[in-house]
Amino acid sequence: MARRPLPRILSGSSSQLARSRELARTAADSATDVLHPLITITRGLRRLAATAGRAWADTPRERRGSTLFLAAGCVLVVALIPYGPLIALISVMAAAAWKGRVRTPAKTGPDRRETGRLQALYEALVPYFSVPEDPDPLFAHGGEWSRAFSAYEFDGDGRLTRLRVKYPAYFTDGEAESRARIEQLLHAKSGRGREYHFSWDEEGNQLVLSVLPALPTSIAAQRFVTVPGETVLGFTDAGAVRRTVPVLEGEETRDAHPVVWRTGPRSTEPHLLVAGEPGSGTTTLLRSIALQALFHGDVLIIEGSSTGEYACLSGRTGVLAIECGLAGAHATLEWAAHETERRLIAANRARQAGHPAPEDTKRPLWILLDRPSIFGHLAAADGHADPQQLLQVPLRHGRAAQVTVVVAEQFDSLDTLTEAVRTHTRARVVLGPTTLEQVTSVLGTQPHTTPTLDVPPGRGYARLGTGPVLRLQVPATPDPYDDATSEAHRRAVLDLLPERQERDEAFAPATAPAAAAPAPAAAPAAATAEG
Repeated sequence: MARRPLPRILSGSSSQLARSRELARTAADSATDVLHPLITITRGLRRLAATAGRAWADTPRERRGSTLFLAAGCVLVVALIPYGPLIALISVMAAAAWKGRVRTPAKTGPDRRETGRLQALYEALVPYFSVPEDPDPLFAHGGEWSRAFSAYEFDGDGRLTRLRVKYPAYFTDGEAESRARIEQLLHAKSGRGREYHFSWDEEGNQLVLSVLPALPTSIAAQRFVTVPGETVLGFTDAGAVRRTVPVLEGEETRDAHPVVWRTGPRSTEPHLLVAGEPGSGTTTLLRSIALQALFHGDVLIIEGSSTGEYACLSGRTGVLAIECGLAGAHATLEWAAHETERRLIAANRARQAGHPAPEDTKRPLWILLDRPSIFGHLAAADGHADPQQLLQVPLRHGRAAQVTVVVAEQFDSLDTLTEAVRTHTRARVVLGPTTLEQVTSVLGTQPHTTPTLDVPPGRGYARLGTGPVLRLQVPATPDPYDDATSEAHRRAVLDLLPERQERDEAFAPATAPAAAAPAPAAAPAAATAEG
């Protein structure tokens, strides 16, 4: 049976209906744009009326009469003043427009992308935070991440900036290896290239991961507000230390949180060891320490690299010697050992006689050694003893004699340091891009942050004795004679240098112990540069 063709009006109805819908949608959008102010005001009036209704319902019955009387009085006053009704109408319309505006809904939870990140992180932690014997595991494959993650924050790129993890009580959070595995996993899954801080709460079985902001590198060398016996190694995070000092950063003055190293007779960490790679800022730190030490004491500088990094200090008041050769380094350290013995004997004799210590034993003496391992290689080649052996007396008895030793060495030469240096330098600093194993080997414990491979010069970690590991940024103290130094940093260093002192006598180190010659040993009289 042949099909009969549809009527013409029915065959073209689909296209006409589509065009009709498009026209109706366009007309509705246009009407919405034109009537948008009216819609907003109407929505606001409705919300104001609802607010007034709730306020009237909440008013006690015994106070409704007085409320009506007060409202009628206000209406009467508005009606009697000039332009009162017009002003009231404009005010009501403005309030309705403000009340009826479309507000952006507040974000109350993670979006789909953030939820995927949290779920992936939860699944990655399952093998570490679960055991087969647990009847109700907090971490299980396919489980709910909301049970384990009680707080979380994301940045604009959808990357985690803060996370609070609740873990089972049977997890061995007291073992450094177990914590290190969790920290390494969170670091990898949360995104590399940033520095994370891990705060373990063993009592509450919680771990807080947070992204640390970069430490400022714009603080240059300057006169810091400290007392004699205090040295600012650098600056750290705001919550790491309680103390603040005013610093000049560019053209503004602000409060910064310093890492203060205390020396002297009452110090528990009288000597310092600095480790790092070439270009990490170890010489910058020693130069900064020297500038601060010259305000209250004398400085001996022994430079093994012979690059002239301390030429700006040559001939300055308080700089006893700058040695770059093996013979000069040996003579200077021998004099320092004799001077330490002389100070101890003089102070002991004064105490036995009931007198105060002589003034020449109270002025601090700083011995700065930059890469002493080079002298050890040269001495071994010539068949001589390592000059580091002469540091035993200043290291062992320097605290009582006001003698402080600072040693800077590279990672690949740390094994050449003598046992006395490694034992008595209880204040430690690690600078430059390092691994977790390198930081742990020098500081004696793991930091609570993740080291990064891309750091500016002078960036690292510090630990004073048995204290916590602190992030550190050394103040910019470059060589002012270097062509690559900016004018602002060059001027900052030159302003801190003491005045030049003309000396006619040659360097004549003491050759006999103070026990044989009770008189003060001859101090270095001129800065020399041998080799």
